[in-house]
Amino acid sequence: MSPRTLKLTIAYDGTDLVGWQRQAAGVSVQALLEDALAAFEGGPVMVHGSGRTDAGVHALAQVASVTLTATHDPSAIQRGLNAVLPPAVRVTAIEDAPPGFHARFAALGKVYEYRVVNAPFVSPFCARYAWHVAQPIDLVAMREAGAGLIGRHDFAAFQGTGSGTEETVRTLAALEWTDGQGPDRPLVIRLTADGFLRHMVRNIVGTLVDIGQGRWAPDAIRDILASRDRARAGRTAPPQGLFLIAVRYGAADAL
Repeated sequence: MSPRTLKLTIAYDGTDLVGWQRQAAGVSVQALLEDALAAFEGGPVMVHGSGRTDAGVHALAQVASVTLTATHDPSAIQRGLNAVLPPAVRVTAIEDAPPGFHARFAALGKVYEYRVVNAPFVSPFCARYAWHVAQPIDLVAMREAGAGLIGRHDFAAFQGTGSGTEETVRTLAALEWTDGQGPDRPLVIRLTADGFLRHMVRNIVGTLVDIGQGRWAPDAIRDILASRDRARAGRTAPPQGLFLIAVRYGAADAL
């Protein structure tokens, strides 16, 4: 049988997972999918994700690719996978993809959202999915600083320590805000770019919150960018507020 390539879209609650990538210990999204797909293939398979979300990070539309010789209809594979995957992981769509399609290398851009509850306490129904910042934050200052990040820049200052990525220039096409009020209505920060460095979104959000709490003036963001020094930027926001929202593969993909 000739091999075929499938494109999978996956949603997951990352709270109790070690992230996307298979690990020596702990439950990963990749391992869950590979083990479930092996039943269709009758042997081991390799699933490639569009990127590696970290432990505790969530996804509404992670994209993965896999090559199989199994001839099952995509809808039958989707039903079979969802029947055995834990409730925290759902395959929301499967389709046949062109030969050679690779979820990571074919990606043209991604959208992430980060959610912050700025209130004296956080609702128990939001605590797993947002960063609780109890002290007041200045949203006007945060928006002003965020505007300075839009465009093509070297984002080395916002790369995770020890990542070692050689090419750190990215184009941040948009940074959008949805205001939230109260313990169960998060502030949502949406970032759209042609790619993201490890921890880039969490480091940007942590820096913006630091600015919102008066650590720096909004225009300090320009000096932080120019420094290319992670130590000059702010804290790393915790993982539970981060969601992978979409991956773009063509001009028709809505982000």
